[in-house]
Amino acid sequence: MMKRTLLYPALCVALAATGGTAVANPYEKQLANGLRVIVKEDHRAPTAIQMVWYKAGAVDEKDGTSGVAHVLEHMMFKGTQKVGPGEFSRRVAAAGGRENAFTSTDYTAYFQMIPKARLAEIMALEADRMGRLALTEKEFSSEIKVVMEERRMRTEDEPRALVGEALRAVAFQAHPYRRPVIGWMNDLEHMNWKDARDWYRSWYAPNNAVAVIVGDVDHNEVFRLAEKHYGGYAPRALPERKPQREPEQAGIKRVTVKAPSKLPYLLMAWKAPRLEDVDKDRDYYALEVLATVFDGHDAARFSKHLVREQQVAQSAGAGYDGTVRGEALFMFDGQPAEGKTVAELETALRGELKRVQDEGVSAEELARVKTQTVAAQVYKRDSMMAQAMEIGHSEMTGLGWRNIDKVLEKIRGVTAEEVQAVAKKYFRDDHLTVAVLDPQPIDGSKPKKPVVQRHAR
Repeated sequence: MMKRTLLYPALCVALAATGGTAVANPYEKQLANGLRVIVKEDHRAPTAIQMVWYKAGAVDEKDGTSGVAHVLEHMMFKGTQKVGPGEFSRRVAAAGGRENAFTSTDYTAYFQMIPKARLAEIMALEADRMGRLALTEKEFSSEIKVVMEERRMRTEDEPRALVGEALRAVAFQAHPYRRPVIGWMNDLEHMNWKDARDWYRSWYAPNNAVAVIVGDVDHNEVFRLAEKHYGGYAPRALPERKPQREPEQAGIKRVTVKAPSKLPYLLMAWKAPRLEDVDKDRDYYALEVLATVFDGHDAARFSKHLVREQQVAQSAGAGYDGTVRGEALFMFDGQPAEGKTVAELETALRGELKRVQDEGVSAEELARVKTQTVAAQVYKRDSMMAQAMEIGHSEMTGLGWRNIDKVLEKIRGVTAEEVQAVAKKYFRDDHLTVAVLDPQPIDGSKPKKPVVQRHAR
């Protein structure tokens, strides 16, 4: 089943923490060097989350250096002019905390979960590598092998991941989302330490970053610490970002991936709109509700009709995330049940879509879906990490944390007519890409390199 991303009301945590009285929380301050610092006070536990988000992801890469954003993420743990390789992680662990990082199409983020008393110490560590990273050829030569092995394990040895990678490479003709975040293996093999250094110098600047701190903290004290540790870095001119729009797709695209696997797999993706204007882009909210109609709870249509009733699918899901910097996709995926084919599963998925196009959704179903959607997001407020993630993601993709609650209200206002309208509007074959896993015999003694076949119809 597909993972779905949806914004939730980060600000509603304040209501729980203050007995229902609204407060000015989160708090935001921009330093003179351009770094924006957002603090969300949550005093229910003596812990703090620090995240630093850089608006630099795979979407900003160039052909020939795919994966460099992710490689630089690895190199950020390899030492600075003051801190030796691996020492960052050791110090966070010694402070009783946990840390990690992740790279996406749109951004790269670093985070630490720590006791609140150690925030100043850990903030100094994070700030140190913002401007004083010690990139060396020796450390790079070792770490690039780790990244290549990660690609082998998470993509080349995972048939479903290969299908997703192949689909995006076919669905996007010009847009940089066609490149995988982890990079093509050939690009990784020919990457050198200077590529990582150039990426760091281009994008890792305070005026291209947002620091998010959530937890049992005082915002004024956090602003003081941020000024002390981050404020000394000068802003830098950033590379020009030109508009990158995908040309209009004019026909269905199909791709088949042959790889050792026990079961086939189907992935379908339609071009869909991203959220650009919170007040005007009504279709985004209707598409979010539509995704939940298909796959958002145990009684959703795919699970109920395709898995339990018709038994044509072993699993079936739907996913949509329109909060991106680039192009958005609305996806179906699934594995056929035993004795059923991928073609039969595709027909069944299309059948569920057509039912909504022809019949719409009932008022009762719509109410249930909204309740499930809203409740799932409100429950996330118990997690400080989830709060920090939502704030950072919204800032990186252009939504802005001040609009998070507004998005939820807009979803509450979606009508059945709007859901049916978007089902009719966006799901045309001319905008569809289909990727299929054709399972090959599994030979444990002699791994075979997967074969990708592309063809259009």
